[in-house]
Amino acid sequence: MTWARAFLASVVVAVCLAVQPAAAAYPDRPIRWLIGFAPGGPVDIVARIMAQWLSDRFGQQVVVENRTGSGGNIAAAAAINAAPDGYTLLFVAPNNAISTSLYKKLPYDFIRDTVPVASIMQLTNMLVVSNDVPVKTVQEFIAYCQANPGKIAFASSGNGTSVHMAAELFKVMTKCDMLHVPYRGSALAFPDIISNKVQLIFDNLPTALEQARGGSVRALGVTSPQRWQTVPDVPAIAETVPGYESVGFYGISAPKGTPPEIVETLNKAVGEALKDPKLVARLTETGGIPKAMTPAEFGKLVADETEKWRKVVEFAGVSVD
Repeated sequence: MTWARAFLASVVVAVCLAVQPAAAAYPDRPIRWLIGFAPGGPVDIVARIMAQWLSDRFGQQVVVENRTGSGGNIAAAAAINAAPDGYTLLFVAPNNAISTSLYKKLPYDFIRDTVPVASIMQLTNMLVVSNDVPVKTVQEFIAYCQANPGKIAFASSGNGTSVHMAAELFKVMTKCDMLHVPYRGSALAFPDIISNKVQLIFDNLPTALEQARGGSVRALGVTSPQRWQTVPDVPAIAETVPGYESVGFYGISAPKGTPPEIVETLNKAVGEALKDPKLVARLTETGGIPKAMTPAEFGKLVADETEKWRKVVEFAGVSVD
């Protein structure tokens, strides 16, 4: 019996020694970070800022991989179907919360099939219009839109994105009749907005702000309930349309079954990044507000946002097959 116990103890020690270095070594090869939108857009910009920091932190490349289409659902499906080993991650944004109710035939359940990892930042969207549109305020735009029903088109980064749904909510609340023109990422839409082929977009703040600061489009308002702290000179749309609100978030999730210790390693690294003054400054320059959370806190945020957008989808009466 003593011999058996000694043998068992030696086996346990051997297993522990075999497992611990593997866990401690994570990551020991490059990590793929899937994003659902085109290069140059707001998600891509923030992902590449964070990926570079994490690459330096881990000593392994965090490679941003653009999987565009279907409002980010192609990237989400690819991540969900990947091995749950911590080497495939997904950039999470409001589109993942919106798609749950907007798309009627998704091949996955986002909350059930993913593990929340970390929050990166919160952000607002911004309504920007072509410089050829003869308006300078939200009120002037509403009047112009109502005077030209069906003649104004708004761009989005795809069906089911916050860029799309912010406009749909605006349409319902202002009775503006506008045509939706989806693109495979907002960066691809801006040439058409600048040339006035499409008149406006409710884009995530990073790229909308960059274009507005450069003078290629005109900013009319932000979608947060109050003025956004990084752009205090731009009015909130809610100042003209009481009750209007669309505030977003960026973060990271992984396939269901990803080991808790790997989730914790990633969460800790992102938390350290969001304490780095240089990284925080870069994220703040994009117009976002860095926001660290535990995996559980981020999971609750995604669940709460999913329910919030379900109500908006029903209110706006939109769906995608």
